[in-house]
Amino acid sequence: MILLQLTANTGPEECCLAVRKALAQLLRECEGAGVSAELLEQVPSEVPGNFRSVLLALEGAAAEALAKRWRGSVLWMCPSPYRPGHKRKNWFIGVEVFETDAPMGGAQALEDKDLRFETLRASGPGGQHVNKTDSAVRATHVPSGLSVKVQTERSQHANKRLARALLAHKLAAQADDAASAARNQRWRQHHGVERGNAARAFRGEGFVEV
Repeated sequence: MILLQLTANTGPEECCLAVRKALAQLLRECEGAGVSAELLEQVPSEVPGNFRSVLLALEGAAAEALAKRWRGSVLWMCPSPYRPGHKRKNWFIGVEVFETDAPMGGAQALEDKDLRFETLRASGPGGQHVNKTDSAVRATHVPSGLSVKVQTERSQHANKRLARALLAHKLAAQADDAASAARNQRWRQHHGVERGNAARAFRGEGFVEV
């Protein structure tokens, strides 16, 4: 499983819109490549539908190759839809890849004896199915007390796997600065998107690759 994060960093709302458009493009590419994509976390921006950041879990034979195509900074070239006449037309977002097969940075590998799983009823949008099944999973890392809840899948088993991966990711991000490469990596991604050296570039409201 590979975790893929798209972030607008500290950029303006146009960058948050770019995250939204990049997410839609990424999901289309996943579908075409036979890669399963599950949205684990999302941080909305001030404009409904836009995102400051999203975190996805990718699985499939082509997941790694697809993730590497996105890794780095992504450029969206388009006049601002929010500020008519604004001179800036280049908007950058950051994309980073986090593999969950091995411990990240100073974080120790998760051991089953340190994990507690609970099943609970899923909540939120989803219709009658969500209200009638106990498919959601809460995973708790007992030594640290950190817990996550996942309900993206209808299968408890699938949600358990996603919860475990998300928990490992969060534990790595919380590790001490001196020992955690993952935390430093996350910080650099959120605050240091490299501009002018984009891994991929898209143009216009239709988000067409150039």
